[in-house]
Amino acid sequence: MSSSLETCKLLDQSSSALSTLAVAAAALSCEAARANLSAFDLTDAGDGAVAKDDIGVASDIKVLLNGSKLVASSNKGDDKVNINLFSKIPVVNGNVREAVKSLHSVIRVVANSGEKLGGKVLHLGFELRNLGESSLERVRFNLGLVGLEGLKDIFEKDCLTEESLRNGVKLAVEAGMEKDYMKLVKEVDFVLCNVWKIVSWEAVTAIFVLEGLEIFNEKTGGKGGEADGGNVKAEKKKKKKVLLGKGTSVIVEVIKDRVMSIREGLQKVVEELLLFLDPKSLEFDGFLNKVKEILESNETRRIPKTPKGTRDFAKEQMAMRKKAFSIITKVFERHCATALDTPAFELKETLTGKYGEDSKLIYDLADQGGELCSLRYDLTVPFSRYMAMNGLTSFKRYHIDKVWRRDNPSKGRYREFYQCDFDIAGQYEKMGPDFEVVRILYEVLNGLNIGDYEIKLNHRKLLDGVLEICGVPPAKFRTICSSIDKLDKQSFEQVKKEMVEEKGLSVETADKIGTFVKIRGPPLELLSNIMGGSEGSELVNHNASKEALGDLSVLFEALDKSRCIDKVVFDLSLARGLDYYTGVIFEAAFKGGVQVGSIGAGGRYDNLIGNFGTKQVPAVGMSLGIERVLAIMEEKAQNQTVRVTETQVLVAVLGDKLCVAAELVSELWDVDIKAEYKVHKKVMKHIEYAIDSKIPWMIIVGERELNEGIVKLKNIETTNEEVILRSKLVEELQQRLNP
Repeated sequence: MSSSLETCKLLDQSSSALSTLAVAAAALSCEAARANLSAFDLTDAGDGAVAKDDIGVASDIKVLLNGSKLVASSNKGDDKVNINLFSKIPVVNGNVREAVKSLHSVIRVVANSGEKLGGKVLHLGFELRNLGESSLERVRFNLGLVGLEGLKDIFEKDCLTEESLRNGVKLAVEAGMEKDYMKLVKEVDFVLCNVWKIVSWEAVTAIFVLEGLEIFNEKTGGKGGEADGGNVKAEKKKKKKVLLGKGTSVIVEVIKDRVMSIREGLQKVVEELLLFLDPKSLEFDGFLNKVKEILESNETRRIPKTPKGTRDFAKEQMAMRKKAFSIITKVFERHCATALDTPAFELKETLTGKYGEDSKLIYDLADQGGELCSLRYDLTVPFSRYMAMNGLTSFKRYHIDKVWRRDNPSKGRYREFYQCDFDIAGQYEKMGPDFEVVRILYEVLNGLNIGDYEIKLNHRKLLDGVLEICGVPPAKFRTICSSIDKLDKQSFEQVKKEMVEEKGLSVETADKIGTFVKIRGPPLELLSNIMGGSEGSELVNHNASKEALGDLSVLFEALDKSRCIDKVVFDLSLARGLDYYTGVIFEAAFKGGVQVGSIGAGGRYDNLIGNFGTKQVPAVGMSLGIERVLAIMEEKAQNQTVRVTETQVLVAVLGDKLCVAAELVSELWDVDIKAEYKVHKKVMKHIEYAIDSKIPWMIIVGERELNEGIVKLKNIETTNEEVILRSKLVEELQQRLNP
């Protein structure tokens, strides 16, 4: 074991060095291919959607390429080259980094078993193979760009192929199956050596694409030459000097210095370059430290990032969010609700004890003035505090704003996000407000046109009846509800294990709960079966459950008459973990391809407002998970162009007279026409901007138009132009915009 552990340590060190070399080689290949860098525009949104090591690799390559005139920005370049050769670099190289870190963490614990150590080494072997295959593709691409005959022949003599990598990994797997961990480590080390050669070849071929002919011209006085069976054909016309990245230019100069004194020809130059990049070379450590120095010196100038679990919204996303909020607000106001705003933070005591086990997710603020405060966790508790504080007994309100939760970010789950709430507080006819909030959720989701979804619905008293029938002590109702609430994410066996091992239920009690929470189906049909005794017959004879079934009967009939019951599912597993629910509870789930979890939820909370005052005011409400809904909408709109402004007219002034643009555009603004202006000498610049921004109309004004008292009005879609009098501009535009 000690022998294999020592070998693992060497493997750990070598693979770490290879990871750095691979980033440098990939950066050189990007410049050699004049690649599109859109694949490297990775940021950590804090939701776990992009691996940190992938982001780190992308960031390192961008640091090396900073200032390069060869690579293309994200809206230019050869997209085909980008997709086939470069888009996978962050993931492939990032996976190697992750595997190296994983192995390193295991090696640090000496007591680790051979099985665990072997598993980490084998994982590294697979990722090294992927790195080798990816790098090999770029080697071949670079060879196709090099103007040096014979270089390909020299490369092929090394017999570096995908097959050799796969065979190496296959032997490592076989050694692992036989639990021969010493052999396993040696086989992975063999794979690493092959990958190192490939990555070195990637760096060498990229340098020849970028500098090769210049190296030979400088070495031979500009005559070119032949050596070792490889013909070196120098271009007749000297290549125009191009500007490399700040990091890659240093790397190229360091490597060039190594070969400038060599006169024997191409074969010898290649051998010297490969030897220089060999980890056994005395000079390699110095080169590796130089690369690390470049990366680390730029550490403080890395792209700024948002805090974990938060994100920025670009103009396209903001356009979509604005549209969504407009649809939601329209539905809320259709139901005659008024808007309410409350502070972003509340007294800590206001929020404490309202969210069950999720109370640990509340963001506490440092004491700044003698009061202990916390960021609001939702919009419902602040609404209840507002009702009690102002002595209100009836209020139909909506509130769209941010909330904060100290949760573990994942796809669709953030620490800062918007909620869109609608609540009805006060005394009303039985189940009237409950029906309306479910109907509102139905209208909102239909209006947003997200696709297929379902609204799961249950009753808290029915669930309490189930727990009592199954023998759960009343003191454990809420904590068991929190466990049941996880059934949309976990299997019943996992939830059962939690209820038994962590919360002290007997296996028999947990199994009995399982028979109830599996009951779900069409509301009217399932309710009829329960009332008739064919399913969950014990519920009919339980007082609290019987009351809940009566409530649901009224609700389902109303939803049926409202023509929205086809989206509702009666589901006894729905628990909703919040402590303040007392009656109907519901939750909407998207049924399409994007897995985002709950997209909306709510329920009745008759006692929450009374907790803050002397009056008990019954209430029911719903909250839309807008971030998850927007994730669905963004996925659907991937291949659609989103217009980010509502500009109706572009005032295009040919020349440099701002005063002309100011006069014209102000006349349009004064009559509420959405307009913007550009001042530029070239008319095509104006037209291109209007087309890109999807602006329907353009006013063109140059010296001739100014002198003659006219303007040109251009329809961007039809390309038709017409001349109109300057004095009639506003009138003519209004007629076209409001026909």
